[in-house]
Amino acid sequence: MRRKEKKLLQFAGLFVVALLFLSNVCLWSLYRDRAFENLPEISSERPGGIPVIQGGATRAQLVAAVEPGNARRKDWHDYNAIRRDAARSGNGERGKPFPLTDADRVDQAYRENGFNIYVSNRISLNRSLPDIRHANCRRKLYAERLPNTSVIIPFHNEGWSTLLRTVHSVLNRSPPELISEVLLVDDFSDKEHLRTSLEQYVARFPKVRILRTRKREGLIRARLLGALAATGEVLTFLDSHCEANVNWLPPLLDRISQNRRTIVCPMIDVIDHDNFGYETQVGDAMRGAFDWELYYKRLPIPPELQREDPSKPFESPVMAGGLFAVDRKWFWELGGYDTGLEIWGGEQFEISFKVWMCGGRMEDVPCSRVGHIYRKYVPYKVPGGVTLARNLKRVAEVWMDEYAEYVYQRRPEYRHLPAGDVTAQRDLRNSLGCRSFSWFMAEVAWDLPRHYPPTEPSAAAWGELRSASSGMCVEAKHLSSGSALWLETCLKGRGETGRSHGQVFTLGWRQDVRVGNPCTLRGSVWMPLHPAVLSHCMTVTACRATNCGSTDRIRACFIPALTAAWTAAAQTEQSS
Repeated sequence: MRRKEKKLLQFAGLFVVALLFLSNVCLWSLYRDRAFENLPEISSERPGGIPVIQGGATRAQLVAAVEPGNARRKDWHDYNAIRRDAARSGNGERGKPFPLTDADRVDQAYRENGFNIYVSNRISLNRSLPDIRHANCRRKLYAERLPNTSVIIPFHNEGWSTLLRTVHSVLNRSPPELISEVLLVDDFSDKEHLRTSLEQYVARFPKVRILRTRKREGLIRARLLGALAATGEVLTFLDSHCEANVNWLPPLLDRISQNRRTIVCPMIDVIDHDNFGYETQVGDAMRGAFDWELYYKRLPIPPELQREDPSKPFESPVMAGGLFAVDRKWFWELGGYDTGLEIWGGEQFEISFKVWMCGGRMEDVPCSRVGHIYRKYVPYKVPGGVTLARNLKRVAEVWMDEYAEYVYQRRPEYRHLPAGDVTAQRDLRNSLGCRSFSWFMAEVAWDLPRHYPPTEPSAAAWGELRSASSGMCVEAKHLSSGSALWLETCLKGRGETGRSHGQVFTLGWRQDVRVGNPCTLRGSVWMPLHPAVLSHCMTVTACRATNCGSTDRIRACFIPALTAAWTAAAQTEQSS
């Protein structure tokens, strides 16, 4: 009997345990389903675009999503840092302009750096920035395992506060595990604050190192020095007066993790050189390009490349220059930068043409944003008389094939300019099996000729601009772009002399006005004086030659003809 009772008790115990186990399983299943259904969302925003996380947890603390056929992905946002930034107050916080006084605008404030260092010094090194990304960026997930990076920041006589604000923004807004190191490459600076004081300051940051050149090398070779010393899987280049914005790094590294032959660039926002306000560039997301004088240009994304989700990366033919990330091994497979390029300028074309033509690709990533100070002027001299022209000639000779002729037509002084020995660069191009420049124009920069045709269309008209009120004519004193405009008595001659004097202007195919007649403009160096593409009108301020204290402001409209307050003695160009 006792045995039967014992067995019954054991059976009853097992039955109770089973019931408890099954009920717990059901409860866990219900909890799990609800937890996954209610992952914390960025459901609202604080002022300034700071997201509010519901439930107090972060996505990264929960389970990373898994998409079919892809690696595990997660949210890399640092929501604690975002909340700290949202609580900050003071000068320049949230990227707001600093309130300037007349005393802040003195020339001395700009002399050493090309931007207002007085204002910069009164803004925190850890200042907060507005999150101006597209709303979709705040919900994006990136690979759970991303390559780490060496951030390379070359500098020469940089201001203390702008250099360190660059470093602080990188460290504050980057996942620590993705930063292998931050390399500050000092290109032979002679400012006292960049010696011992800088070394003592950065000693508090274990991942920050300073490298110093033994002579002035220039921006290009300083970047190469940093790349040679780097240990990270990816090289990320920044300028020394930048501010990295929220979650800027994972979107770049994610694209490289998917295709190591991709060079990626962040959206470059503008930090005002006067008041340090932070805002987007005009037009924001645009493709990098060039004109046939090899000036960097930005083009609107053509309809063929526009996507339903504007936060997705898009192809760009040319990078702006100093801000990009590249797989370290791929960078050196491409030969790095051409070491024959001096100081700065042209390197963005060289690396852009090279990566596209030699088997890689280049993308701009809208969800990665970095602010950059565009200087009021370059505050230091380029040593040794080195010019940008030599670098551009070198790039054209190595990479542009027959298209280099279009550059020489507009810059005839480049044609006979010595570019140095380019044998090694041409051998590199052959060894990599790179494509032709005509392929690049047809497959990558196919939209560029719509805006900058290799052969300029004929001008619409040319002649003089005469004030309807005074009867006087606009005159450019020096027959070059940027020349001051004056009001003079209109010249009567219409012979060869009349065709070349400073009162002759051309209405170009873009509806812009340029100094000179169409014949003198061909093959010469010129830029539009007053682009009228958007409004079809311009306002000219001209100074009377006899009395420079008296000026005429005249509005000139060019479509469908030169009308409004101006009459024009214009001649339609005859084809020869």
